[in-house]
Amino acid sequence: MRLTPAQIHEIIQTVSRLTDGTAEVFLFGSRLDDQARGGDVDLLIEIYTPLARVDRARIQMELESRVSLPVDIVVQVRISAPTPFQRIARANAVKLEALS
Repeated sequence: MRLTPAQIHEIIQTVSRLTDGTAEVFLFGSRLDDQARGGDVDLLIEIYTPLARVDRARIQMELESRVSLPVDIVVQVRISAPTPFQRIARANAVKLEALS
């Protein structure tokens, strides 16, 4: 995984602060490949409460500012059936967890 512990911490804290606090954050895409270079940070955010577009944009902009990398987010509302893309992203994702 090509994120530092500090970046993981910032991602988790930012998403928690800007959502209902119950969100789980998963990393998928090229940042999971330790051999790759560059690339954006692809995040799947699982949450109970739907987010307005403006809230999604706010999360994305703040994450990009805090981790100094381009960020793409996909939001999966837990009470809704996932789209095919969300299913694929989740199947290949790693949950981000704070390090003790």
